[in-house]
Amino acid sequence: MTSLPERMTAVAISAPGGPEVLVAEERPVPQPGPGELLIRVAAAGVNRPDVLQRMGFYPPPPGASDLPGLEVAGVVAAVGPGGDPEWLGQSVCALVAGGGYAEYCLAPVGSCLPVPKGFSMAEAAALPETVFTVWHNLFERGWVKDGETALVHGGTSGIGTTAIGLCRLFDVRVIVTCGSAEKCDAARALGADLAIDYSSEDFVEAVKAFTGGAGVDVVLDMVGGDYLPRNLECLADDGRHVSIAFQRGAKAEVDITQLMRRRLTLTGSTLRARSADFKAALADEIHGTLWPRLSAGEWKPAMDQSFALADASAAHARMQAGAHVGKIVLTVG
Repeated sequence: MTSLPERMTAVAISAPGGPEVLVAEERPVPQPGPGELLIRVAAAGVNRPDVLQRMGFYPPPPGASDLPGLEVAGVVAAVGPGGDPEWLGQSVCALVAGGGYAEYCLAPVGSCLPVPKGFSMAEAAALPETVFTVWHNLFERGWVKDGETALVHGGTSGIGTTAIGLCRLFDVRVIVTCGSAEKCDAARALGADLAIDYSSEDFVEAVKAFTGGAGVDVVLDMVGGDYLPRNLECLADDGRHVSIAFQRGAKAEVDITQLMRRRLTLTGSTLRARSADFKAALADEIHGTLWPRLSAGEWKPAMDQSFALADASAAHARMQAGAHVGKIVLTVG
């Protein structure tokens, strides 16, 4: 184990509220337990669940750190009891259940992946949360495959830009929705086959026109509410609808006869509360399937803006303003 400080700077949520409730404070450096690594954080991704946690709507699962931050990149500074010392000094990125907004963060060994060749720490920190989410929901739960077409809402979000990139890698046509003409331009520049400005277009009609009336094979939806029945109108027969969030509400009215007649599948998932074993299996699949292509330079995440750890409130304000394209990260040190 390397020599470690006793205290560290972390950004905590002082009370539920706006970005201003994120405050820097000193905390003890956490100690890794069995099956854990301690990462000296170089960068941490900022994600919508962090914003929801700050607002009081998304508490961490039992046993997780109360600090926000679901993905980090850095250097392994310590291993837990019985752990492999070969990890020490390795550059990794990791999916964590919390605690990323800090100088040091604990991560399960199984959720750690090597920083891909040619990636900066900020780029590596932008990978785990969105890549794990898109891979599991679009490729595993949604069963999307080469030659098919996917509709992804929030095309310039971290999830949306990651979905565009992975669809391009695996020969899936991708349609996205965005909130402005400028964002549609950005999505097309990233590789979207069609970008629909939902503020001025009916995305259902635009999807039908683009697909010649056939519809899409999969919808990846973070909107929920009244979007769900409209999404079903976009699906081809035997289509799959995958819900990962519900920004417009958690309830929707569905015509069950449409599900039966057209053999549609409704599914969804959350990632944060899943078991360490599940996340390790997911990491292993992603490492074997996607990581070689990242190290070969075939794709990097779209990066929006970096903020210092102490400026986490400004990072959250930018995310809530909705002007970002791609990933927002915090840099440490």
